[in-house]
Amino acid sequence: MTGRVRSIHLAPERGESMRHVDSVSAVANRGLEGDRYYSDEGTFAERTGSDVTLIESETLDAVERDYDIDLEPGVHRRNLTTEGVALNHLVDRRFRIGEVVCEGTELCEPCSYLERYLEKRGIRDALVHRGGLRARIHEGGAVTTGDDVEPI
Repeated sequence: MTGRVRSIHLAPERGESMRHVDSVSAVANRGLEGDRYYSDEGTFAERTGSDVTLIESETLDAVERDYDIDLEPGVHRRNLTTEGVALNHLVDRRFRIGEVVCEGTELCEPCSYLERYLEKRGIRDALVHRGGLRARIHEGGAVTTGDDVEPI
């Protein structure tokens, strides 16, 4: 079950639009350099195990198909968009993103903040149980678009 990183997005401050980057430095027990959660400024900063968030590109395709809601990478407020890996199966498991070692801590269920922020009715329902994964970074390093994502 090897997938890959399709895109990387960061928001420097809470409420700011996500911006695309080709690579980022992941720091153990901290987050992605340049992201709001790295500096403990995100909406859910008090939640442990949210160093990095991931979502499947296949989910984005399904949401568009089933709910007619277009979510371009980054709009969904997750850091990494992946393809070819079932993220729900990585809860409580260690996995590698390129050279970075992470552990899935919990599903990243959609919240009312996301629906309000995007001003798209139905997004919360569309992402229930497939809104992505929150993960803790155990071993830092670089994350680059195209990196493999695989369980350890």
